[in-house]
Amino acid sequence: MFENKTLLITGGTGSFGKKLTKTLLEHHKPKKIIIFSRDELKQFEMQQQFNSEVMRYFIGDVRDKERISQACEGVDYVIHAAALKQVPAAEYNPTECIKTNINGAENVIRAALTNRVKKVIALSTDKAACPVNLYGATKLASDKLFVAANNMAAGKSEFAVVRYGNVVGSRGSVVPFFQQWIAENKGDLPITDLEMTRFWITLQQGVDFVLTNFSRMHGGEIFVPKIPSVRITDLAEAVAPGVKTQVIGIRPGEKLHETMCPQDDSHLTVEFDDHYVITPTIKMYRPVNFERNKLDQTGQPVAKGFCYNSGNNTDFLTVNQIQALHESADL
Repeated sequence: MFENKTLLITGGTGSFGKKLTKTLLEHHKPKKIIIFSRDELKQFEMQQQFNSEVMRYFIGDVRDKERISQACEGVDYVIHAAALKQVPAAEYNPTECIKTNINGAENVIRAALTNRVKKVIALSTDKAACPVNLYGATKLASDKLFVAANNMAAGKSEFAVVRYGNVVGSRGSVVPFFQQWIAENKGDLPITDLEMTRFWITLQQGVDFVLTNFSRMHGGEIFVPKIPSVRITDLAEAVAPGVKTQVIGIRPGEKLHETMCPQDDSHLTVEFDDHYVITPTIKMYRPVNFERNKLDQTGQPVAKGFCYNSGNNTDFLTVNQIQALHESADL
């Protein structure tokens, strides 16, 4: 569906944006791919890697509604990946996080509506479910904005959200931190809590899930992939076999386990073969059967009280599986 179409990726110079760009260039024939981000150095570096004639690079910030509206002119599809994502930084700089993650989301929505963009998918995070930190709270607000935008669009544009967990080896994840710690021979590996778990997904899996949901979406869904969990202790053993660990305590705003489908949303959640859909809490402008998507795949409502949590997940990676996943992951 992306052949001869124009796509805009906000925050496009990040790990996700680069992997998405690579996938689109290798497996599709888009008319244009517009990389929208505020870092000129990262854009320059990305241009050295991706210099196809279909590539366009726009310097801009989602906080700037005029610039993002200009970037959306003639665009068919938007993938909104721009965000401030560091949990501790958001705790100490809350207003800056709100400006990008909430106000920026509103600007993207307004730009898409003004320019009659066909479909928009916004990237979310497991931290938006039952949030305990500011980053998660801003992403929950962003999710609500994108779902509600469908009523403003009234069919002229469609908006959906993709929510998933930690990305294998991405910037800011714990694995590069562990690797650097070991490389610098700093001693015992710092572990926040021995019971901690996280959802785990590769960058390519995340990209493929987003692209597939453009075909699945009615508008208003929060798509959640079925992915495995990892125990932080197993992750440490996979990265640094035999190295001793020390428990340092949970950082500001962290959870012991992450949730992607909250128990309080169980009456809104539909299970498909490889993913869940959290349907809108609000009444949509038109009736939608969210138990059948546009790929004609069918799902079933989950049981009352269902909660999809990294701690109660039925699928956990072993140490060997974690090592194999990291060896095969191509960032």
